Amino acid sequence: MRINDTLMNMYRRNSLFKEPDEARKKHTAGTENTRLKAENGEASAVSTQQSGYEASTQPTQQSGGEASTQPTQQSGGKASTQPMQQNSGGKASTQPTQQNSGDIEEKYENRSAARKAADERIIEFGMADAVKNPRGNIQFLNIIGQIEGHMVLPEQNKTTKYEHVIPQLFITAQNPETDGLLILLNTVGGDVEAGLALAEVIAGLGKPTVSLVIGGGHSIGVPLAVAANYSFIAPSATMTLHPVRVSGTVVGVPQTFDYFNKTQQRIEDFIVRNSHISKTRLNQLMMDTGNLIMDVGTTLTGADAVKEKIIDETGGLSDAIEKLYEIIQ
Repeated sequence: MRINDTLMNMYRRNSLFKEPDEARKKHTAGTENTRLKAENGEASAVSTQQSGYEASTQPTQQSGGEASTQPTQQSGGKASTQPMQQNSGGKASTQPTQQNSGDIEEKYENRSAARKAADERIIEFGMADAVKNPRGNIQFLNIIGQIEGHMVLPEQNKTTKYEHVIPQLFITAQNPETDGLLILLNTVGGDVEAGLALAEVIAGLGKPTVSLVIGGGHSIGVPLAVAANYSFIAPSATMTLHPVRVSGTVVGVPQTFDYFNKTQQRIEDFIVRNSHISKTRLNQLMMDTGNLIMDVGTTLTGADAVKEKIIDETGGLSDAIEKLYEIIQ
């Protein structure tokens, strides 16, 4: 009896220790499985989400059934309010279908390429596409900033490059669809030879031309303004007339000053030939010492420029366009 009691007690003790351990292991395994399933479920729910974006409240279409009301994540920003398409199978959708994205992209690329080419012409050459009108097709030219010559100016300077403008003027002259040229000037002047080159090309274009000075048409900008068949100046604009200036090293010999004088004569002759001012009066304005405080020359307002017979008329953009159409007709 004692042996049996002893064995029974040992069996009970072993059972008390083994059964709780096995139960604990089973319970732990079950808990771990439940946790893994829960994590897998959450991962599935958030697998379509991308960090940093809000979830969409739009319904997405389930394959072979009705639309699901579960939120999905939109890429690239806030949720879209447009419905998504159904997949094949299931009930027909009453929601609007999307357009062919390929056709839209192709049209956008074609339009974007044309717009980009037009923008580049404005940026590089200061010229916009010709404006088509039953009264005549007008080409536009913008001359701004400083006229750049044989030396490249610093990047911070706004410039008009004559090597860009002259080819465009040639195209305008040879294009049968272009009936006239409108030139807008707001320039401080610049290189004498480059400015005179542009002015000579405009004067000999062979098509109706009208110029409009807005802001200012100073120094070599004066020949550019009078190079057109007819010239306008805004009432608030100004023009500065002065003798030739030079920067850099100058050889102090009589021949240097003779060269300056000849260059001055070239500018004066062009202005007189393409305007109504006399050469004597023009020379007086250029050599005036009482008008400018720290320089030689004269600054003229819009009305003064017309009064001195350098510019034909004061006016604005509409006046210049109307005059150009008048000359074309």
